[in-house]
Amino acid sequence: MRRWAEGLTFYLMLVIFALLSLAWSLPAALLHRLLPERWGQPLGRKGISNGFRFYLWLMRTTGMLRCDLSALDALRDEGRLVLAPNHPSLLDAVLIVSRLPRAICITKPAIWDNPLLGGGARLAGYIRNDSVRPMIRSSAAALAGGQQLLIFPEGTRTAHPPLDPITRSFALIAREAGAPVQTILIECDSPYLRKGWPVLRKPALPLRYRLRLGRRFDSDESAATLSRDMEAHLRDSLRSAETP
Repeated sequence: MRRWAEGLTFYLMLVIFALLSLAWSLPAALLHRLLPERWGQPLGRKGISNGFRFYLWLMRTTGMLRCDLSALDALRDEGRLVLAPNHPSLLDAVLIVSRLPRAICITKPAIWDNPLLGGGARLAGYIRNDSVRPMIRSSAAALAGGQQLLIFPEGTRTAHPPLDPITRSFALIAREAGAPVQTILIECDSPYLRKGWPVLRKPALPLRYRLRLGRRFDSDESAATLSRDMEAHLRDSLRSAETP
C-alpha cells in the first residue's frame, strides 16, 4: 500500500510541475511582449523563483524530497556573481533558483520553444547558449547590471561522476565582466534525472540533496588557469563529500 501511494504521489507531482509551468509560461509569454525589460525581467525571475520554491515545498511536504539549501541564503543579497555549480541532475537549477530569485540562467535553445518553460525564460531574460559570442556579451551585460548568472561549467549533466571536464565559457564570461566566480557543490544520493534517466521512471524516495558553497575565484587569471583551478577544486571537494 505504501509503495502504491508513493508511486501515485510521484506521478501526481510531475503533473503538478507541468501545470504550474504552463500556468506561468502562457501569461509570461504575453507579458514579455507587453512590458519593458526593466519591469518584465525582474517580474519573470521572481515568478520562476517563487514557482520553484512552492514546488519544492510540495515535494518536501509529500515526503518526496529532503534538501538543505540554506547555504545559498548567504548569496541572496550579494552583487554580481557567476554561480558555477556541478550538474548531477535536472533538478539543480530548480534548487538554486528557488533560493536566488535574481539569478539569470544560461539555457539550451530548446527551452525557449518549450510550451511549459519558454514563456517564463523569455520574460526573465534568460540567455540562450546556442551562439558563444552573443552568449558571452549578453552574460557580461547582465553581470555589469549587478545580476547573478547561473551557468553549469560542465555544459550538460554529469555523465561520469563526480564531475565531467568543464568548459571555459564561464571563465570567459567572468573575465569579460570582471566578476568573481562562486562555486556551488551539489550533493545528492539519487540517480534521478541524471543524464540518461527517463523523467517518468520513479526512483527510490525520498530524494536527498545538500548544497554547499565552495571556493570563490577571482576572474583576473587567464580563462585556462581559472578553468583548471576550478575543476580541480570541484573535483576534490565532491570526492571528499559525504552523501547527504
